[in-house]
Amino acid sequence: MLDLEAVQAFVLTADLKSFTRAAEAMDSTQSAVSLKIKRLEDALGRRLLERTPRLVRLSQDGAAFLAAARELVAAHDGAIGAFGLERRRLSVGISHHIVGAELPRLLRQMGLAEPALTLEIRIASSWEILEIFESGALDAAIVLRHDNRRTDGDVLMEEPFGWLAAPDFEHRAGEPIRLANQADTCRIRQMAVATLEAAGIAWQEVFVGGGVATIGAAVAAGLAVAALSRRVAPPGTVDMGEALGLPRLPSRSVVLHSRLTDPVAKKALRTFASALRATAAR
Repeated sequence: MLDLEAVQAFVLTADLKSFTRAAEAMDSTQSAVSLKIKRLEDALGRRLLERTPRLVRLSQDGAAFLAAARELVAAHDGAIGAFGLERRRLSVGISHHIVGAELPRLLRQMGLAEPALTLEIRIASSWEILEIFESGALDAAIVLRHDNRRTDGDVLMEEPFGWLAAPDFEHRAGEPIRLANQADTCRIRQMAVATLEAAGIAWQEVFVGGGVATIGAAVAAGLAVAALSRRVAPPGTVDMGEALGLPRLPSRSVVLHSRLTDPVAKKALRTFASALRATAAR
């Protein structure tokens, strides 16, 4: 008989490509997860994962076993829910500077962690999300920390920012750098402008957007340069900071605020946070 927790650990490690992130999702330790998977490999007589200092990846046998492992975990969840599962609701607000094209995969991880959960996701600026969270309308908030307004919460990771532009973006020497920004209240806009002005670099705002998606569209169209994190930048764009002689942008801490007490919802949120951390290493 296979150890079901070991199978779950294998599936999470394969999805997150990290023993550490899998351990976070399972509320366990890296050594415990590694030991479970080692015992699973011994029971199967197969090596499931290839371990390197920076990356964990599936072996050929691991890739062959993964689909069956998922089915086994799903069958277990189905058996647990044979008498009906009480649906729970989890509302999470996320800064639009934090989550990009990987959102479907992150949501999939949350759905796998707790299929009886009804998810409500709101995407907005960090200050908007914090205001909604503080009003009690959100269970959790994942935002960028720009100041000391709130020093509580769990720091998930540091998010780097760069000067993103289309590969064919042209800048004429002696002219102000063309910027795509959000409105004056955007803290990333304030960070970008302050960084340029501190370095004595002239800039000109040529596009004002109503969200990261619109800024990304202007960047991809070659209209301007924008201060963005790599994860939310449009595919194909590149960091032009060094080529244009622009100063390095500071990073920002990604912070999780939560008021959850329900263990099921906390487990799903823990899985989401672990999956988000895993994307930072890619």
